[in-house]
Amino acid sequence: MAEENLSVVLHAPGDLRVEKRPIPEPGPNEVLLQMHSVGICGSDVHYWQHGRIGEYVVTKPMVLGHEASGRVVKVGSAVKHLEVGDRVAIEPGAPREMDEFFKNGRYNLSPTIFFCATPPDDGNLCRYYKHSANFCYKLPDNVTFEEGALIEPLSVGIHACRRAGVTLGSTVLICGAGPIGLVSLLVAKAMGASQVVITDMIPERLTMAKELGADFQLKVKSDDEPQHLAKSVEEQLGARPHVAIECSGVESSVQTAIYVCDYSTILHLLSWPMAIAMLASGKVNVKPLVTHRFPLEQAAQAFETTRQGLGIKVMLKCDQKDQKP
Repeated sequence: MAEENLSVVLHAPGDLRVEKRPIPEPGPNEVLLQMHSVGICGSDVHYWQHGRIGEYVVTKPMVLGHEASGRVVKVGSAVKHLEVGDRVAIEPGAPREMDEFFKNGRYNLSPTIFFCATPPDDGNLCRYYKHSANFCYKLPDNVTFEEGALIEPLSVGIHACRRAGVTLGSTVLICGAGPIGLVSLLVAKAMGASQVVITDMIPERLTMAKELGADFQLKVKSDDEPQHLAKSVEEQLGARPHVAIECSGVESSVQTAIYVCDYSTILHLLSWPMAIAMLASGKVNVKPLVTHRFPLEQAAQAFETTRQGLGIKVMLKCDQKDQKP
């Protein structure tokens, strides 16, 4: 094992550094991972630019990254289901205690949950990272590391479509053709949606959406009136959509989703085993979403590429000896 743990660390807004940190030692219920592929999320860029998201404020140096996969290189004494060499995807949110949320199966709502790259918790954009073994999911042989890193955003799309009730014959509006919008498109189609309209301001993203199966692509502008956009969606489908999934975070887009149908789904959260099964079976193909790859040492360039909105998903490759997908 290498002795250095190169890590991408945010020190303050705009102050992103690649520096060496100690290799952590896993506890009894943890595994040590040699990281392979980590996707850059919009939240990583927001922390880099602003140093906070809502009440979560960076007050000390923090390792970024939470869309990740890697290989087990050491297991804790109590870990039975994983072994050295296993390839895994990381669920970034792991409960710290067995509270009422945990007991009710809603551990993601626990106020004390550990979540990668959410202050004060470090993320996994580094060479070596330890994580709760129960929240590391073994990857099937036909699922790549990059697909494993995309399970986190894919699970968001699955959660959105399940909560919204997407099923055979559903018509769906997806607002925003970024990574979350595109995985929601893939999942909606896999769940049987008959027609999907997707909106975005960037033509290249709409082109990608068309290639991934969107039936209609609607280019929008920042000053478009929500009611006018809702009417355009209705005209394309011939009726109001059954479901709207809002993936842009833009106020006017949220309003459009509300105007266009009887209910809309504003998303978050987790459906990991289903995401892995959909990838392994070929029901969804997330590989085209990765448009840029950078070695870990070029993190600054990778973050700038994401900030500028170039491409869809930027992937950082953490293993010096294996830069393949």
